[in-house]
Amino acid sequence: MELSKQNQIFVSNVKEILENARQKAYTAVNSAMVEAYWLVGKYIVEEEQNGQERAEYGTYLLKILSVELSKSFGKGFSERNLRNFRQFYLVFPSNSIRQTVSAELSWSHYQLLTKVSNPDARNYYLREAADNTWTVRTLDRNISTQYYERLLLSQIEAPVKAEMTAKTADFQADKFEFIKNPSVLEFLNLPANTGFTEKELEKAIINHLQQFLLELGKGYAFVAQQQLMRTENKDYFIDLVFYNFILKCFVLIDLKTDRITHQDVGQMDMYVRMYDERKRNEGDNPTIGIVLCSDTDQDIARYSILNGNEQIFATKYKLFLPTEAELRAEIEREKMILRLQMGGV
Repeated sequence: MELSKQNQIFVSNVKEILENARQKAYTAVNSAMVEAYWLVGKYIVEEEQNGQERAEYGTYLLKILSVELSKSFGKGFSERNLRNFRQFYLVFPSNSIRQTVSAELSWSHYQLLTKVSNPDARNYYLREAADNTWTVRTLDRNISTQYYERLLLSQIEAPVKAEMTAKTADFQADKFEFIKNPSVLEFLNLPANTGFTEKELEKAIINHLQQFLLELGKGYAFVAQQQLMRTENKDYFIDLVFYNFILKCFVLIDLKTDRITHQDVGQMDMYVRMYDERKRNEGDNPTIGIVLCSDTDQDIARYSILNGNEQIFATKYKLFLPTEAELRAEIEREKMILRLQMGGV
């Protein structure tokens, strides 16, 4: 239905009201998060300084604090996160930080900024991110590409700034990136919703593969779907996690809807190493990672068996892992079902 000019103005005005209301809500949550984490960091530092054995007492303090906060407030209060709160206060000890740019920058912005060792660079990124409403991804890119240092070395800054603006345009397009951050949902004690980044095809295939592996009858037990794995700078989601009680190891599966790349394989290698470090128990064999590629021309799989496994393990694993042909058949079957549901497109 085509709207008249008067109705278009009416709808536009209502949309603006709702957009403004959302922005106020996001700003309020953001301000509360930054203030709370700064204060928690402050109290941790002050309590540690009062301890007789500061290093030992600090470790003990964070451990008990993490346990108690997790009981009362849910996720988001691991010892690592508490150390981040402490570092936040140490890097930004001035109380004025919460009253100036805290409403403009999210906790994720500050996590990136606290890792910038050069105070001049850190202050520059702080001001620029606040003044120009940089998203977290824009700030992350600019820090990692040494944008500040390159500007200092440039006799003419305009081309450097123009290049940065062009390469971060897509990052800046997401006005509500902040509310999608899992740390925000953890702060509000809400369940993480990973649907923001999942395409319909990918979700359907992953759901189907989960059932397929369980029905394969080779010792698979389901552990998690879209499991959050957090590094100090970024959050990652592993599509599927299983434990194989015959192989006595975890099996990680990640699906890519585009052609597989070296970066995809490298990311899976990181997942495997993280899982071995954080989840693998005594007696477990090394974690296996499988990267699937759902491509219009060809569907392929790549296996990641790392950490210097002996060849005997690789041979043993092949007996219980689905073959590439089996995985390809299941992906193609699910794609065909979706095409039929969409009217044979």
